[in-house]
Parts: sequence; C-alpha cells; structure tokens
Amino acid sequence: MTTAGWIIMLLSVGSVSALLFWCIFKVMTTPEETEHIHGFEQETPDID
Repeated sequence: MTTAGWIIMLLSVGSVSALLFWCIFKVMTTPEETEHIHGFEQETPDID
C-alpha cells in the first residue's frame, strides 16, 4: 500500500474510533438521562 493509502486509512479509522468513543463518553456522562428517555407503553389498553 502506498503512503497516501496508509494516511487515508489511518484518518478514516481514527475518525470513526474517535466518534465512537465520544458517543460512549456522552452517553455515560449525561446527568439525569433517565428523565429524557421516551418509550412505548408496555401495557395494552383494556377493551370493554
């Protein structure tokens, strides 16, 4: 592989790895994140 190929590969892998670690860091350090979680109701409505 040429030098340019190595540079492009290292930049690509490095930027994706940095994005992954930043996302994991943000998820783990967000305070009170349970208050912002929205989900679906698990109970089915009663049909009379």
